[in-house]
Amino acid sequence: MEKPVPGPRPLAPWRRALLGLLRLFGWKTSFVWPPAPKGIIFLYPHTSNWDFPLGLAFRIGHDLPANWIGKAEMFPRPFRRFLERVGGIPVDRSRATGFIDAMVREYQHRNWMWVAITPEGTRSRTDHLKSGFYKLALAANVPVALAYIDYGSRTVGMDTYVRFTGDEQRDLDVIRQFYSTRRGCKPELAGDIRFKR
Repeated sequence: MEKPVPGPRPLAPWRRALLGLLRLFGWKTSFVWPPAPKGIIFLYPHTSNWDFPLGLAFRIGHDLPANWIGKAEMFPRPFRRFLERVGGIPVDRSRATGFIDAMVREYQHRNWMWVAITPEGTRSRTDHLKSGFYKLALAANVPVALAYIDYGSRTVGMDTYVRFTGDEQRDLDVIRQFYSTRRGCKPELAGDIRFKR
């Protein structure tokens, strides 16, 4: 029997306390519950190790079930079950069908799946984004959350959702405009919002 699809609900006191801890350190959050049971969480920019604890506190504090992707080798027994329970999805990238097909199958057999992806693929400076998130959003026909950790306004947010059209330049322009006022911890390391040619 499948688990029920999660939905917004009153936060447990300990979750509110975690969000209060963020506020104590000068951070605020902006959150709108996902509009569909399946989608992609686009995390940009990713320039610091501090992004992980801030993002984790945001996710737990707002009671947002979210997944992350790892190579199948990162899920050895006896740890595989635990890693899957905390949101990990093992993907065998050596198969001929490839990453996108494997992830589309995951979407098809789950009743809830929001996957967090950092399209820069590194905290170091890069002149382009990896295009996997874009291809996956189109192939799985799912919305994309434009999530951010803005060190300028000290806000962790996931409040805007888009659907890509397949017009690559138009879709990238939407992303560029949204993130034009958001600043990473080390702005000089933010990757260019374009795909490799």
